[in-house]
Amino acid sequence: MDLVTFVSLIVVVFALVILVAGAFAAIMGSGKSRTYGIVMALAGLIVGVLWTYLIIWSGIEPFCNVDMYQLFYDAVVNLAGVLIGALVAVGIFLVAVLKS
Repeated sequence: MDLVTFVSLIVVVFALVILVAGAFAAIMGSGKSRTYGIVMALAGLIVGVLWTYLIIWSGIEPFCNVDMYQLFYDAVVNLAGVLIGALVAVGIFLVAVLKS
């Protein structure tokens, strides 16, 4: 994985997480929390759309070498692997602690 792909992965995941967290805060929050949630969701949407534009349609040299489909695929597979590994480790830890 080269540097541009790594940075793209970071930016895309940041945009998705901030979008989801902002939407959650906007829906569940009230007052200032709702306002902050809307701002966060819009920021995530803008960053995600802008970065996707740079990668897919801009034709600018460092960005056009990134395969967006492969980037998302790798991100989902890596995230699933990390979550499964972490859940198994925490499960084994809890069983060991609770059984002793």
